[in-house]
Amino acid sequence: FSAEQEAQALRKAMKGFGTDEDAIIETLTKLNISQRQQVLITYKSTIGRDLIDDLKSELSGNFERVIIALMTPTTMYDVHELRRALKGAGTDEGCLIEILASRTNAEIRHISENYKLQYGSTLEDDIVSDTSSMFRRVLVSLATGNRDEGTFVDEALAQQDAQCLYEAGEKKWGTDEVQFMSILCTRNRCHLLRVFDVYRVIANKDITESIKSEMSGDLEDALLAVVKCLRNKPAYFAERLYKSMKGLGTDDSTLIRVMVSRSEIDMLYIRREFLATYGKSLHSFIKGDCSGDYRKVLLRLCGG
Repeated sequence: FSAEQEAQALRKAMKGFGTDEDAIIETLTKLNISQRQQVLITYKSTIGRDLIDDLKSELSGNFERVIIALMTPTTMYDVHELRRALKGAGTDEGCLIEILASRTNAEIRHISENYKLQYGSTLEDDIVSDTSSMFRRVLVSLATGNRDEGTFVDEALAQQDAQCLYEAGEKKWGTDEVQFMSILCTRNRCHLLRVFDVYRVIANKDITESIKSEMSGDLEDALLAVVKCLRNKPAYFAERLYKSMKGLGTDDSTLIRVMVSRSEIDMLYIRREFLATYGKSLHSFIKGDCSGDYRKVLLRLCGG
């Protein structure tokens, strides 16, 4: 890997008349995120221009969005997406839920620090001013990045938690959402997987079915996302991708965010889950749903 060579290749692709989009796709998708950051710095020092500015002036639409996303450091990309979700026209609840439910404590803490540095307000304050009621409380809880990340399963506590969830939902008239939140947003993953098993025995139904029947709207979506991420994160992202493309129109924000942010983490597993769940490959789904350079770059990120 030579940052200088790649920087020159990118400059060549954009210089003169017309843009060589294929060369840009080829160069950027073969590099990993840290290599792309090196290219960014080298481009400025050897060519004396800003790579992001050059890309923005040459590209447009969703293709531009993917390329700029690829050039953004992981944490900053999450920061920008959360800000867009909170401060754009209307709130993008799906984006808030997806990022906050799926990132690790360390990732969430980095996001919070950088959010404050970038925008001068805290992520928590912006969530509070833009959302309401129980949904707000779940997001604030997730945004503290304070989940127990141990692996210890306390059997007695698991029984107690499962009973608690049952009594907070299925067993009573009305739902005690605070119980759901405090257990689902703070306990460690191994412990909660045990809780879900015990819950199934007590309630005679899966925790996800109970959440669906007891909650609604954004709160339901948020708690379901938490449960799905704990059980099988790649399957959660496969579902996000499927929903972003199925039916009329494409939810490009979600499609781009998941493809870019997971491309170096668990894309292989996401592809496997996608095929197993929907009977079609992610590759063929993207191919049928997108077009042009946008499609080309997403297919490169998808692989296979």
